[in-house]
Amino acid sequence: MTTAGAKSLEHELQELKTIKRPQVIDAIAEARAHGDLKENAEYHAAKESQSFIEGRIAEIESKLATAEIIDVTTKPNHGKVIFGATVQLINTKTDETVSYQIVGEDEANIKLGKISVASPIARALIGKEEGDTVDVQTPAGLLNLEIDKVEYI
Repeated sequence: MTTAGAKSLEHELQELKTIKRPQVIDAIAEARAHGDLKENAEYHAAKESQSFIEGRIAEIESKLATAEIIDVTTKPNHGKVIFGATVQLINTKTDETVSYQIVGEDEANIKLGKISVASPIARALIGKEEGDTVDVQTPAGLLNLEIDKVEYI
């Protein structure tokens, strides 16, 4: 995972532990005060929320503990596509230019220009260099992409 991805997960973990967890504990206590727990919808909703929060906390802690965090800015840029690199591509058929950063699966967000290292485009790009062209089979059809620029930012 990239350093930005790790920071994002750490921020989410901090929010879950310091804000969300205490809120749900208060909600459970308040629902308990209303009496009969068998038919108390607020209590069951709060318990379900608590279960989700605790599960997400465990998931994030596990990911952070086992992740290899890569800071691409510390690597010398030789124009080669590696994990964490930002790649500017040109569609050879349409001359359309797009830019993607290759990130871990948890960080991927196409709206932000971040694609998973496991995606077909990223798999085709890894190891290639500026000026190379790659053919990528996507759901929309075959794409022929030229690597215009590789940045380690």
